[in-house]
Amino acid sequence: MTIEEILAGESKNVEFKESIPDRSIKYMKSVVAFANGMGGKIIFGIADKTREVIGFDNEDVFKKMDAIANAVSDSCEPAIIPDITLQTINGKTIIVVEISEGRQRPYYIKALGRESGVYVRVAGTTRLADEYMVKELLFEGSNRYFDQALCTGLNISDKDIDALCKAMKEQAIKNAHNEEQKKTTRDVGRQQLRSWGILIQRDGKDYPSNAYAILTGYGGLHNAIQCGVFKGTTKAVFVDRREYTGPLWEQIEEAFQFVLRNIHLGATIVGIYRQDIYEIPPDAIRELIINAAVHRSYLDHGMIQVAVYDNRLEITSPGKLPMGQTLERMKEGYSKIRNEALAHAFSYMNLIEHWGSGIPRIIDKVKAAGLQEPEFIGGDVDLRINIYRSYVDAKNGENDAKNGENDAKNGENDAKNEGNDAKSGSNDAKKQKELRQEESLLHVIKDNPCETQAYYAAQLGLSKRTISRLFVSLREKGILVQRGTSRKAHWEIIK
Repeated sequence: MTIEEILAGESKNVEFKESIPDRSIKYMKSVVAFANGMGGKIIFGIADKTREVIGFDNEDVFKKMDAIANAVSDSCEPAIIPDITLQTINGKTIIVVEISEGRQRPYYIKALGRESGVYVRVAGTTRLADEYMVKELLFEGSNRYFDQALCTGLNISDKDIDALCKAMKEQAIKNAHNEEQKKTTRDVGRQQLRSWGILIQRDGKDYPSNAYAILTGYGGLHNAIQCGVFKGTTKAVFVDRREYTGPLWEQIEEAFQFVLRNIHLGATIVGIYRQDIYEIPPDAIRELIINAAVHRSYLDHGMIQVAVYDNRLEITSPGKLPMGQTLERMKEGYSKIRNEALAHAFSYMNLIEHWGSGIPRIIDKVKAAGLQEPEFIGGDVDLRINIYRSYVDAKNGENDAKNGENDAKNGENDAKNEGNDAKSGSNDAKKQKELRQEESLLHVIKDNPCETQAYYAAQLGLSKRTISRLFVSLREKGILVQRGTSRKAHWEIIK
């Protein structure tokens, strides 16, 4: 632990404790939360609010280390073995307790039991896991996949299975990249579905897995894609709303077409020909929706949400990131499959190519279109991806105006005008950045209205000064107000 890390404050995987609490449960919740997540450190001897290094007397520091080790060993199930070390910061001794990412999930506090003792980290805070998250951890800890588990209550016939096989082949041909791939597309049969985990064979009979129910839209697993168009940059005013159900590939296609209908279609000149182009690359849109469908948590009862705002396309996928996955690793192409059966089915249907390559490819396509890199938010409860829009017609208009100015005779006036345009463009870019930051902040506040500005700063990766400025701006605009008492205050979004 360095002084720089201390000054950075608490985070998703770092927690400060000024002293060792008399009741170990006060920090044991964080211990099991770190083990259920990506691991983390509890630093004893640092004030969490002021970040002042308090330290411990060298005389009894080893007894304190032993007490922590014994408390973790006695309190947690399955067993957690922490790495406990001493460090000297500014001449004072602190205790660093490092908890590794656990593989026997869920970890819980023995005294509370599995029903009430499972904790997780959410944006730098320790919280009690809800029912769906506990189930998710159980599947992770046993190296199983929810989509390959038996779908109870769903009865299927040979005719149903044959219909699925036929539909999947049709999709594979439809999504083939060339004629050769179409010709070489093989039939998919029951044995293949069994090997992928879409069918489960018992006593010579085939039963459906959750993947079968998700693919076909049957079985009571309410998986749907919600689509909406909103006026402005918040969810205050609906313009249009749709909810798509049925076979998963149909949901994806309908959501994809919904977005295309509600974004701008402009034009550019390629050679001597006029070519229509969307403001957001359609391939990137489609891949994002497919990625959400394949990688979302189906244990979570929420739905994929596709929202079109005046300034962005927003796609939200239910569920925390799978064990071992992070936003940074995902953007680099690291693949962590949550739904293995669905991934196999989508690969066969040519909806995905190489596992893990989708996100880097989406980023490249968006940047190649002249847009800013997609924004990735969350990962603790859900994953939100934003692509900020560019108005193609406006861009073409600016280019035409610039060409006209270049043809003008008055070069001095042209230079002056261009200088003013550049200044205006810079100001516009700054305003757009602030608007995006305000919108991201409002999203976090909506889900967590009772947190501190330090919490919001850590969640968004912004400085506390920036967060403070955004709060002032939102309050001046009448969008955000503080309610409640001084002890139990919360933020309320007005519009």
